[in-house]
Amino acid sequence: MARFADIEARYAYFPVEGVEYRVFIEQAGQGIPVLLQHTAGSDGRQWRHLLEDPEITRHFRLIAYDLPYHGKSLPPLSERYWETEYKLTQSWFMNFVVTLSDELELDRPIYMGCSMGGHLAPDLALHYPEKFRAVIGVEATAKTGGSGERLRYLSHPRISNEAKSAMMLTLCAPTAPEPFRRETVWCYGQGAPPVFKGDLNYYTLEHDVTGTAGNIDTGKVEVHILNGDYDWSGHVAAGKALADQIPGATWTRMDGLGHFPMSEDPVGFKRYLMPILDGIRERSGRVGKRSSPPG
Repeated sequence: MARFADIEARYAYFPVEGVEYRVFIEQAGQGIPVLLQHTAGSDGRQWRHLLEDPEITRHFRLIAYDLPYHGKSLPPLSERYWETEYKLTQSWFMNFVVTLSDELELDRPIYMGCSMGGHLAPDLALHYPEKFRAVIGVEATAKTGGSGERLRYLSHPRISNEAKSAMMLTLCAPTAPEPFRRETVWCYGQGAPPVFKGDLNYYTLEHDVTGTAGNIDTGKVEVHILNGDYDWSGHVAAGKALADQIPGATWTRMDGLGHFPMSEDPVGFKRYLMPILDGIRERSGRVGKRSSPPG
């Protein structure tokens, strides 16, 4: 007989900034809700190993979603999206996550995202601290920087999706299990050509909390930053610099991990993630919802 995963998958319809989206969502577990945001140009499949881990789902309700235009979340039929350039903006990105949480009627969930999703963690903590009990920025930094000029090569008829997959492979830890590394980059070969470039508009150009991260109040929302030491994009020095700017934030260096720890090496990632999740759960239970983070 077939073996089934304990994952519920369905579509949710809800509006963001006046446009209704059909969003694909996978959920598993019970307890404190955790919204899981994927990286640029990929989709929620990156979190599948966590959703099938009973140690995590015993106390946490994991919610992985495909951002519109990604994975199974098709572009909205109401929009003539083929006539415009796709660009992910900071304001829309934050609005989407907050709206998703509200539409699912979540009680101050944990937000966890990687890469562009990791960057969104301090943005949400700064602008919407009342909406989340904690944010976890995986491979997050205060700013990526760089020129928008080079992004045009990521959506060009002479640049295939295989090239994008190959570039993502260089961000993985060479010590990570090869089947997981290959699965991680496989998803990059399936994304719509303009989407990766459009996501990097936010990741490379818009996200910048260099001068504002210090305004984040970790008495209202916990902030945890993690960086893998094989990641040349969200590298460890930049991640630590971000955490150092936020009073009360924690920072974790993940030895032997790369840019996609949850998918390239889920067992290795879990070693660093579980103490953070368990700490949030303990503090949430202690006061009904949560108390201030340690430090």
